[in-house]
Amino acid sequence: MFGVNPVLVIVSDRHRSINNAVQEVFPQAFHGICMYHLLNNLKTKFRNKTKELEQHYIRMVKTYNLQDFHVLFYTLCSAVPGVKEYLEAVGLDRWTRSHAPSRRYNIMTTNILESLNAVLVKVRELPITAFVNEIRFLYQKWFHERHTKAGGCTSMMSKDVEMKLEQRKDRAQAMGVICADQYMFDVVDGDRNYCVDMALWMCTCQKFQLDQLPCDHVLAVVRKTPYQAYDLCSLYYTREFWHETYRGVISPIPHISSWSIPQQISDFDLQPPDVQTVTRRRRKRRVPSIGEELPTPKCSRCKERGHNHATCQNPIALHPANQAECPNSTLPTHQPTHPSDQESMQHL
Repeated sequence: MFGVNPVLVIVSDRHRSINNAVQEVFPQAFHGICMYHLLNNLKTKFRNKTKELEQHYIRMVKTYNLQDFHVLFYTLCSAVPGVKEYLEAVGLDRWTRSHAPSRRYNIMTTNILESLNAVLVKVRELPITAFVNEIRFLYQKWFHERHTKAGGCTSMMSKDVEMKLEQRKDRAQAMGVICADQYMFDVVDGDRNYCVDMALWMCTCQKFQLDQLPCDHVLAVVRKTPYQAYDLCSLYYTREFWHETYRGVISPIPHISSWSIPQQISDFDLQPPDVQTVTRRRRKRRVPSIGEELPTPKCSRCKERGHNHATCQNPIALHPANQAECPNSTLPTHQPTHPSDQESMQHL
């Protein structure tokens, strides 16, 4: 066990090895599922209902309110028979924002990891030492760029949060606020009303308590009261925490000839693990997760799936215009260009 952190959230696909590793190393952490990996699993299982899945699934995953979730969930289950049992077997708390026992904030996918995989797609062919060194170069560059960007921030919150607060303040201008007491407020948003409790930092839309960032309705209350929007934001959104995140430096490593290695380390005979290797081409495609099907190749010659043109053994029929002359022929459709080939075709 690496450590105990009850507020830690890990997001991945449903691969068994990842699930086992999380339970062993971070047993107290909440293990969520990437929404896009699960959507691909649903598309594979319910192939004829792809349009209905895409129409309701994304909204259902990202919604904060439980009532809104149940409306969307009922609509999806009515449109796609069998999806209810499938999603409930996965666990509603693992892929939805509204049911998650821990705060996922806006981390609903594994896009960060996928972006890193895309950057390292070529260097993965290098030996392990060179591969690790390339990762160090990449992280060293990224940390410096983000440290410089965070150091140049002059606002109270990070730039993205400041932009989001401004957008929410604009929407809050059109909302009505009715005061119940010094802490309780009723906010009218269109044809719906929401209750805001400033003492408990709660709003019935659930955004305020889940994201730890004032929602539209809380900002509408702030506009009518002495409350300050910045005081209602989590410290994790502040400029200081952003700068502190990238304060560390990934130091460069000199050439091995200049290393000062202790004697007890240099005397230690470290051998590679004794494993049985299989002589075959190195695997390059990732292992699919639970419920995922990798796309099968499509032959460019016969247009069938399961093989490519190099291994295709299917006969190719003549062009329909020539089938009247050779009804039983399965010769290729290309026309002979060499004179000797034309004469041979005339004899046929």
